[in-house]
Amino acid sequence: MSIIAAADGSALGNPGPTGWAWYIDDSAWAAGGIDHGTNNIGELTAVLRLLEATADAGRAEEPLRVLCDSKYVIDSITKWMPGWKRKGWKKADGKPVKNVEIMRALDAAMQGRDVQFEWVKGHSGHRLNEAADARANGAATAIQKRTAVKEGPGLPSAVPTATAAPVGAPHPSAAPAGGPTDAAPADLFSAFTDDPDAPADACFTTVDVRGAQRMLITPRSAGQRVAAVHPAAILLGTDGSVLTADAWDEHLTDTLGTDPTITDVIEEQVGTATLLTFEVTATGGAALRGTAVWESSGDGEPTLRLHQLAPLG
Repeated sequence: MSIIAAADGSALGNPGPTGWAWYIDDSAWAAGGIDHGTNNIGELTAVLRLLEATADAGRAEEPLRVLCDSKYVIDSITKWMPGWKRKGWKKADGKPVKNVEIMRALDAAMQGRDVQFEWVKGHSGHRLNEAADARANGAATAIQKRTAVKEGPGLPSAVPTATAAPVGAPHPSAAPAGGPTDAAPADLFSAFTDDPDAPADACFTTVDVRGAQRMLITPRSAGQRVAAVHPAAILLGTDGSVLTADAWDEHLTDTLGTDPTITDVIEEQVGTATLLTFEVTATGGAALRGTAVWESSGDGEPTLRLHQLAPLG
C-alpha cells in the first residue's frame, strides 16, 4: 500500500522560529520545531522526519508519495543533490553546499526507498497541505512563545518526535554515505541558496512570500523591513501617498502598533511575481486591507516591489 503524506515548514519572519510537520491523516502526523531557521529548512526537515518515521515503523518498503509546496525542496532532493554528492557536496561553482548535514541525512534516508515527490500550490485548499501547514505554523508559534509543541501521534512504533535527532543530524537508522563532512561546514540556520545551474525562480515559493509578509507587519521587524524592499519599489501610505523606504518603515510601525494580526491572505502568482491581498487588524482594532507584490530575487528570498495598506470601510 502506498503512503501519501504532505510535508511543510513554516518560519516566522523567514528566517525566524521554525516549525516542521508531516501529515498523513489525523491519526498519523508529527510536528516539531527549531529556534531559528527558514521555510525551506523546515520543509526539508519535515521530509527527513517523514522518511525516518516510515522507516522506524517498518514501512520503508512501501511506496511513499510526498506532497510539498516548495519546488526548491523537491529540486534539491531529486535534481541537485545527486550532482552535489558527485562533486563532494559542492555546487557547480565549487562552493560548499549550505546545510550540508541535513542534505547528507536526506541522501542517506532516501537510499533504497521508492519515493515520489509532487508539487502542490501552498495555501490553495489542498487538504493534506493545509493540515501540514497548520501544524508546522503551530509548531513555529510554540517555539516563538516558548510553549510546548504539539508533536502529534507519529506512526505506530515510530520513534517519538521528542527523541528525534537535532535538525541536520543523521538519523540513527541511516548512516550518511559519501565523502568526509568536514570539507563543507554545516550552516543549518542560514537561508538556502539555489544551485547556480538552476532556474532563478526555482527556490521561490508562496510559502516564502507569506512568511515575508508576516515579517513586515511584526513589530520586531521595524528597522529591518527596508532590507526586503526593491530599490524601485512603490511604497504607499494609508492615504495613498508615495513614501521613501525609511518613511514607509516608520509609517507601518505607527499604523500597526505592537500586536497586529494578518488574515484572509489570497495569493496569485505570475512567473516570479506573487500578488498578495490580505487584511490586517492593528493593535487598536483598526482594520486595513493590504496589497503587496513580491518578486523572486533569485537567491531564495522574495523582494518587495509594491506595498499598500488602506482602511477598510
